[in-house]
Amino acid sequence: MALKVLGAHEVPSRNIFSEQTIPPSAKYGGRHTVTMIPGDGIGPELMLHVKSVFRHACVPVDFEEVHVSSNADEEDIRNAIMAIRRNRVALKGNIETNHNLPPSHKSRNNILRTSLDLYANVIHCKSLPGVVTRHKDIDILIVRENTEGEYSSLEHESVAGVVESLKIITKAKSLRIAEYAFKLAQESGRKKVTAVHKANIMKLGDGLFLQCCREVAARYPQITFENMIVDNTTMQLVSRPQQFDVMVMPNLYGNIVNNVCAGLVGGPGLVAGANYGHVYAVFET
Repeated sequence: MALKVLGAHEVPSRNIFSEQTIPPSAKYGGRHTVTMIPGDGIGPELMLHVKSVFRHACVPVDFEEVHVSSNADEEDIRNAIMAIRRNRVALKGNIETNHNLPPSHKSRNNILRTSLDLYANVIHCKSLPGVVTRHKDIDILIVRENTEGEYSSLEHESVAGVVESLKIITKAKSLRIAEYAFKLAQESGRKKVTAVHKANIMKLGDGLFLQCCREVAARYPQITFENMIVDNTTMQLVSRPQQFDVMVMPNLYGNIVNNVCAGLVGGPGLVAGANYGHVYAVFET
């Protein structure tokens, strides 16, 4: 009954894709303020170079810097979320996850994504001239559902030595990410969308995701739709990555496939990520 009230398995009657994203208002002189979160590791060094490039290129952007690390407390996270809501655009370095902290400590990256409903993670893996790699002519857009799946932070130890980790798949969010992928393909002049899943084993969860992708695909007859099991996908990527155009998948698979594809084109330093919602956008290294 609780699920019925929350509408977890129902699609809202309104068109959830009709919301128009309003660009942030410019300040006097046409300048914009962007939230900058340097993060951990090499993030702060990267952001120094970003600011230097912007300054020398006379980019009309002022950065509001907010510091969040893997050990950040709740107040730091709240401040970062408030800054992004205020500016609506952010540039972020990686915030590492400290595995030595207790299970109650939530990933700071996940908190940002879910709090701001940054439901679409988009990675563009493209072969670059001058970068020597095993494969050539790679040009793949990967669309990953960013707010549910295995990264829902729903784990508990039911009895000593037995841990249950819940994977959440809903019709509303599956339709939303599928629609995003097909619309992106259409606007980018792409010809094919591949849905990545494990519906042969997880017949209900991934089965629902695949069903939603098929439903959306029917509205885009000009775009070829195919589906592929995730383990076969990884093999196909390292064998013949040129066969892929746009790929859409749930959260965990997207995280893995993103890294495989980054390795194919030269490493994570050559592939930037973008997280989009209806209102906010966060770009990350």
